[in-house]
Amino acid sequence: MPKRPNKIFENLSVIDAGAKGKAIAKAPDGKVVFINQAVPGDVVTVQTTKQKSGFYEANVISIQHLSDKRAVPVCEHFDWCGGCKWQHMQYESQLYFKEKEVLENLRRLGHLELPVHQPILGCKEIYHYRNKMEFSFASKRWLTPTEIKKEENIEAFPACGFHISGMWDKVLDINQCHLQAEPSNTIRNFIKQFAIDHHISFFNPRSKEGILRTLMIRMSSTGEIMVLVQFYYDNKKEINLIMNALVDNFKQITSLLYVVNTKENDTIYDQKINVFSGKPFILERMEDLNFKINAKSFYQTNSAQAYELYKVVRDFAGLKGNELVFDLYTGTGTIAQFIARNAKKVVGIESVPEAIQDAKENAALNNIRNVSFLVGDMKTVFNDDFLSLHGKPDLIITDPPRDGMHPKVVEQLLKVGAEQIVYVSCNSATQARDLALMKEQYQIEKVQPVDMFPQTHHVENVVLLKKI
Repeated sequence: MPKRPNKIFENLSVIDAGAKGKAIAKAPDGKVVFINQAVPGDVVTVQTTKQKSGFYEANVISIQHLSDKRAVPVCEHFDWCGGCKWQHMQYESQLYFKEKEVLENLRRLGHLELPVHQPILGCKEIYHYRNKMEFSFASKRWLTPTEIKKEENIEAFPACGFHISGMWDKVLDINQCHLQAEPSNTIRNFIKQFAIDHHISFFNPRSKEGILRTLMIRMSSTGEIMVLVQFYYDNKKEINLIMNALVDNFKQITSLLYVVNTKENDTIYDQKINVFSGKPFILERMEDLNFKINAKSFYQTNSAQAYELYKVVRDFAGLKGNELVFDLYTGTGTIAQFIARNAKKVVGIESVPEAIQDAKENAALNNIRNVSFLVGDMKTVFNDDFLSLHGKPDLIITDPPRDGMHPKVVEQLLKVGAEQIVYVSCNSATQARDLALMKEQYQIEKVQPVDMFPQTHHVENVVLLKKI
């Protein structure tokens, strides 16, 4: 079937912000148009990039009227990066549309009756809030369409930055990212320039050549810094050259690590982590709790807002000290440990063995004795035998991945019949789907959206359910 030609729609009024950070307008034929880099209140001319039976996707060609919700992006890479899709929108408007999405998903997708909700909890810091960033090296930087149109002889020098969306082999070179505080940018730019100056090769994902592959920087609220450099092959001379340069120039790095990964993909979770200098972990703190974060650990990437999120969970739980609590999808057990002092016992379940090992080590570090952690696939472990062993819980906390809970887990939740459930979600659409399956037995008592990621469309939501 031949590809349908792209269309141009003039003077479209942008009426809403939708899923995946796209703006929404209506085409003359009545179809919805999902638009990149527009803001509700704009009037724009767009060119379609995709046509489906019920909608179009489009890019802005020109803007006839600028919305009063617009902001000037602070990042020089905004037009091409895609990491901060809402940086051109005022933060108050970002919060409005995030809250609106949560409530509409619960009402429209879940057909749920909602109580008076609490206003979305925004971030105090809307930049430099991420404690973890991952960058990719590339032998040649990605050239922007604007550069290509100039038809000039532009040098595609090596890059260290982010993959272009949908292009696994294209990396946008980043000069300054505003999501992580210094010395993140300085460290990244230093490694890139040092490698160029010393003729150390950057990775080419197509030809599988070059030694410098990825970079991870983690920074904790206690001021500790972890830097992990991933190399494609084991060249001790070049590895030592880069790592010693980091030791000499960045005394504030407390955990300097490297990986040699010859696999097709660059995931490190099945790789050996080598400690070049310092400790194999950094320390994160929340109230009087300490958490060791190693290179493979999961920890909420916004430390300050994670604390606010967990306080909401603790408040919704309303524990008196004599309750048995199940923490489903516990991860590294941060929520379980955060609420443990208010409960009789907390049992956490997680499918990733390394996460449970972290949870156990941190519980021991914090001298928390009323928590236990188990490894297993939620849909098979959370069963009648589990209940027989641990007893019926007074409260269940569930914080599943974006896909939500497996139907068997929902079925078991209804069978268990705990008096209260606190459901934490990073995807209110799948949360609405799960809650719809539970509404005959549970009513929604409280709803609290929480913004963890300013400048993006992502939003967390916490719901308190009480048994009818």
